[in-house]
Amino acid sequence: MEGKRAQITAFVLDNSVAMRWLLDGARPKDQRYAQSVLNSLIDAEAHVPNLWHLEAANVLLGAEQHGDVSAGEVERFIYQLENLPIQVDPQTAHQAFGRTRALSTAYGLSSYDAAYLELALREGLPIATLDKRLRQAATQADIETYLG
Repeated sequence: MEGKRAQITAFVLDNSVAMRWLLDGARPKDQRYAQSVLNSLIDAEAHVPNLWHLEAANVLLGAEQHGDVSAGEVERFIYQLENLPIQVDPQTAHQAFGRTRALSTAYGLSSYDAAYLELALREGLPIATLDKRLRQAATQADIETYLG
């Protein structure tokens, strides 16, 4: 099958993409990318570091407090998230003081963002992200951008 790209069935899902499934961003291109990632979950599964749920909950809390979404919208969205093929990595905490910290230092990332990069490197998976710094770090680390 020369010339055809192999179908990728797993990827690392950054919170920046998942939150665009509910919250509108300023850039239509980002919304289209996020929607494409969501649509791909029909045939693929997402992997996330074990901090993902807390990060998502924090964003949703802020959006609700700022009046961007209602409590009902948040509850419906959480229900939808819980029914998607999202696999939580059990090793994230074990990597935090070693590899994740080193990646954070090497690429100038927060420890949260470095956790996504570490997971992608460890599992050999592409990453879906809208975060510019994380995308740059992934490129430098030879990690593919999912659906990029």
